[in-house]
Amino acid sequence: MKPRASPFLLSYAGGIAFLIGAVWIAVAVAAPWPTVQRMANGEVLIQQTTPASQYYRFEASPDLQAWTPLVTLLSPGLLQHTDAAGPYFPKRFYRIVSLTGTGYLTGDHFQTSAGEVIIHPVNHASFVMSWNGKMIYVDPVGGAAPYAAFPKADLILVTHNHFDHYHVATLSAQLNAGGKIVCPNSVYTAGPFAGLVGAAILMKTGQTPSSSNTPPQTVHGITIEGVPAYNSNHPLGTCNAYVLTIGGKRIFISGDTGDTPEMRALTNIDAAFVCMNIPFTMNITTAASVVRAFRPAIIFPYHYRNQDNSYADLDSFKQQVGTDLGIEVRLRTWY
Repeated sequence: MKPRASPFLLSYAGGIAFLIGAVWIAVAVAAPWPTVQRMANGEVLIQQTTPASQYYRFEASPDLQAWTPLVTLLSPGLLQHTDAAGPYFPKRFYRIVSLTGTGYLTGDHFQTSAGEVIIHPVNHASFVMSWNGKMIYVDPVGGAAPYAAFPKADLILVTHNHFDHYHVATLSAQLNAGGKIVCPNSVYTAGPFAGLVGAAILMKTGQTPSSSNTPPQTVHGITIEGVPAYNSNHPLGTCNAYVLTIGGKRIFISGDTGDTPEMRALTNIDAAFVCMNIPFTMNITTAASVVRAFRPAIIFPYHYRNQDNSYADLDSFKQQVGTDLGIEVRLRTWY
């Protein structure tokens, strides 16, 4: 499955360029030409009418020479992507590449020194990532149906034992042969989990004394560190957040937590998934404050459905994070 080398997509012979403010925006596509809009917050929205059910990849470049994949999408007919990194580049070019074949994992591309990670939201606290032929699942629940389109998991991270993060039947159905499950004690010692203990790695965090905490573990070339996750709804020692190191890049996954000193003290985080829902984790103001404290390069708000089934105001969250610290807030569809 490789990009189709069609002239209008892979060369600028038929491309177009826009001067918006002081930034050149270039897009290589076929007619009808796309709409390219630089929004008030500096982000760039690109829209293009395309054949439905066709895969496309958005790529960006500073110089029309080196291209970096941003996101792979399955077009519903109107293909669109918002580049939240737009405010941080004095010059930014884009192209849209048509992909042949089927079976692409859609989602954000995240570059590491050892190959790219592709990140695909599933629902609420659940998402999957692919890297070098390995599949990583985070808090999979809901049975086999939500994961039917994905290869089975080589690594599963479970943050704690609440129903929206842990479902033993889903773990059993989705774990690949030779796969591993990393989990806290609240999951490891749960009765229904007994049949999976042989594939599990117990990760203890928030223990007293701290020497009882589990040191970093490496699975399939991925280093996993446990970070305590806790608040009044999640007692200390029962929940894990995780930091994954993949190809030199550090990815933080909050699970369910409140505003903790351990999270504020995180350093060198390249991408972060941070929870925000009322009343179980953080409100958007607290979450924005925490994010500004540990300053990830990229932040994905997730786990943002409140108890009353409303959703956190992600636009307000983005505004509160701001752009002064260089944090890119990526809003994706989790529900």
